Amino acid sequence: MADGTRARRIVVAGLGDTGILTAIHLARHHDVVGVSVKPGLVSGQEVGSRITRPDAWRRDYWIPFTRFRGLDGVRVVHGTLTGLDPAERTVTVCGGDGDVVVESYDALVISTGVRNGFWRQPTLQSIDEVDADLESTHERLSAVSSVAVIGGGAAAVSAAANVAGVWPGKTVDLYFPGDRALPQHHPRVWHHVRRRLDRLGVGVHPGHRAVIPDDGVVDRITAEPVTWSTGQQPTRADAVIWAIGAVRPNTEWLPDDLLDDRGFVQVTTDLRVHGKDDIFAVGDVAATDPLRNSARNRADRLVAHNVMASFAGRPLRSYRPRSRRWGSVVGVQPDGLEVFAPNGRPFRFPAWSIDSVLQPWIVRRGIYRGIRD
Repeated sequence: MADGTRARRIVVAGLGDTGILTAIHLARHHDVVGVSVKPGLVSGQEVGSRITRPDAWRRDYWIPFTRFRGLDGVRVVHGTLTGLDPAERTVTVCGGDGDVVVESYDALVISTGVRNGFWRQPTLQSIDEVDADLESTHERLSAVSSVAVIGGGAAAVSAAANVAGVWPGKTVDLYFPGDRALPQHHPRVWHHVRRRLDRLGVGVHPGHRAVIPDDGVVDRITAEPVTWSTGQQPTRADAVIWAIGAVRPNTEWLPDDLLDDRGFVQVTTDLRVHGKDDIFAVGDVAATDPLRNSARNRADRLVAHNVMASFAGRPLRSYRPRSRRWGSVVGVQPDGLEVFAPNGRPFRFPAWSIDSVLQPWIVRRGIYRGIRD
């Protein structure tokens, strides 16, 4: 060990985008165990391309763990987390076959994320089940004539733009409660994206607040009429995509005293869980700031540094959140990829660069440290 400490056992609970990156950083120095309900990275990013171009989306956002070179030294446990014992320093995992495994740790990183809509659910799945889920959603949407997208965040805008772009013959409408969509982005972002939606023929309907269905389920595509608490007549469409930002943290397995009143993990500025020097949290599950933006802002590097610093008795660094969301909104389009800075100004990767520069060199090699073909 470069810092003179012995290798420790670290459990990374949750292997989404942030969990994988955290595990890759830590595995260079310590014994890492990752726990995941999925058999690989099934990203929550770019929902618009996921539902309209699943083959292209699979290539970059659905990647089995065995293809990540940085995870070669990580032991992955495929199962659902069911419990944490902070005193004994153990987590409990239930596999698909019902077997229960107890994993001990010297440090625990909680990165189990949130559930949100049909595309982000903590369901234990096999490779075949992930593929079948992608195909069934795509086939359903491809067969309909009209689509209503409910919500004003990036996922809703992405879904509306991509459905309209891939299937120009469909009637696509976007409904959201405020005066503008993307309220957590800089206002410039919405003004820019709105022009794209207009070119694509998407109907844009501000001031519409949907009534949640009687069964409370918004994690599936529905076909029933949508009613509005803001006074408009009910809206009918062949398929209704709910992207209303009704996120729920995947923290049922954690003791209540680690959570805030919404169920997110309470953390200090150095991403340690309140009162637990050996437990950290990062990503959407961590209550770092109102936007819980640590995943978007690459806090995987910070939390990995702090875990190792805690072992060596070195000072820990603080996470400094951004006040606005930023990044891609509608994903890769025929004219390239637009990424918005926190000040709302766009930067475009030209279309030719996506497959020749961005994905192979910046993402696969630079960020993930190598992904096998």
